Amino acid sequence: MTGEQIRNYIENELSCEPVHEVDVLAEAIADVAYELEHDECDLLYLLLENKPIDELHTHSYGFHTANGRYIIN
Repeated sequence: MTGEQIRNYIENELSCEPVHEVDVLAEAIADVAYELEHDECDLLYLLLENKPIDELHTHSYGFHTANGRYIIN
């Protein structure tokens, strides 16, 4: 995933302007995805839209779990 792909997603799908460096965000997502052996897109959705990742147990009853907070931080 590239910074430009993230920029396009934020602008076109979320109708927002990026407030962070998208290249740095792409690199961070790639690093965490590699560490967790999980899909980059799921992590992007977690960070930008707060969508749960069931396989990683990021939410419980709509709230972040300890694991979810760890991934986000």
